[in-house]
Amino acid sequence: MNSDSALRSLQVSLHGPVAEVQLRGPSKGNAMGPDFWAELPEVFAELDADEGVRAVLLYGSGGNFSYGLDLPGMEPVFRPLLESQGTDARLRAGFRRQIKALQDAVSSVARCSKPVVAAVEGWCIGGGVDVITAADVRVAAPGARFSIREVRVGIVADLGSLQRLPGIIGSGATRHLALTGEDFDAARAFELGLVTELADDVIARGRELAAQIAANPPLVVQGVKQVLNQGSEAAAQSGLDYVQVWNTAFLPSRDFAEAGRAFAERRPAVFTGD
Repeated sequence: MNSDSALRSLQVSLHGPVAEVQLRGPSKGNAMGPDFWAELPEVFAELDADEGVRAVLLYGSGGNFSYGLDLPGMEPVFRPLLESQGTDARLRAGFRRQIKALQDAVSSVARCSKPVVAAVEGWCIGGGVDVITAADVRVAAPGARFSIREVRVGIVADLGSLQRLPGIIGSGATRHLALTGEDFDAARAFELGLVTELADDVIARGRELAAQIAANPPLVVQGVKQVLNQGSEAAAQSGLDYVQVWNTAFLPSRDFAEAGRAFAERRPAVFTGD
């Protein structure tokens, strides 16, 4: 494994055949900035290759899973395209590659041959939902709260929620949550099937589930995951490829810039469709 001291956004610990990956910032609420996007695929590639690891537990720190994309931290990614108003073809091509890199980081969780249990407490917003939908099993604390919030900040969600959620909670519920951007609680997440259990000590329950998975024949467990992924991940990748093109074309907008200003000024955004 990569030296844990070299990681800034994640903490990895090994407990027999179970690896624990904890989101630990450094941004508030474990928001996902450049460190996270660089480290997540590296960590999961190493866990995939480690024959001693049979299951992975993924959870947050500080009482939250993640506030989602760190908009201030990722501002340098968006700024050049916004300043060009999307008219520079070379910038658009580079921006598409950046979207793909973020998508691939999330998909590293799904591609990992070892099953991943996501344990959610506190907030799980935007990119946090993208990540847990790439996991195999999801459990939540009763006080957990979720939101596919991208629509409220002028973005078509492009890192996996729109591609993976319909297979988990159905198309109707996905459309409702993605179009409104509304917050929803753990009870609703359980009712929809986004999470399969609620547990007061969700990290302890996640450890139990990961250990239970790890006690089964490893090649069979990995085979179950690969067979289940065979159709669903191919379809998800097709959708991810499409939204790369969509956001490369349409994300540079006055509404997206307004969302950023409103966030910084802590006021409601006023969208015009421009």
